[in-house]
Amino acid sequence: MRLALIALVHVALVGVGAWLIVIDARTHRLPNRIVLPTLGSLLVLIGIDALAAGQTAASIRALLGMVILGGFYAMLRAISRAGMGGGDVKLAAVIGLVLGWHGWQALAIGAASAFVLGAMYALVLIVLRRADGSTRVAFGPWMIAGALIGVVLG
Repeated sequence: MRLALIALVHVALVGVGAWLIVIDARTHRLPNRIVLPTLGSLLVLIGIDALAAGQTAASIRALLGMVILGGFYAMLRAISRAGMGGGDVKLAAVIGLVLGWHGWQALAIGAASAFVLGAMYALVLIVLRRADGSTRVAFGPWMIAGALIGVVLG
């Protein structure tokens, strides 16, 4: 039963992620009306999982992942407000929560993959002369793709 619920949550997260990818690619926004309820729902589900499984290690790791990745993105935003948006910071908290629940390796792989994928995309655009160093690139899609890689490979 627990495995079926975990699978259902992940399917829902794929749906939310796909929705956010489309929105961010079009508008360069990650709306609070989607990201914040997702974060709240996941916090509740992680609490329920800890109670149902009788183990708190994954839940504590998830909360630490949320703080670590969300904090890292908040620091990047503070350093360069033009480079990282507030929606990216909130999405990083969501992703950190999910990847942290999966494990430290998933968190590391997912977080790093986002930056590698985003950089590769930007370099391809520059090589094709469709962008330059000042072109804004939506980062949410790469964060979500990185998270998927982290879950699968971590």
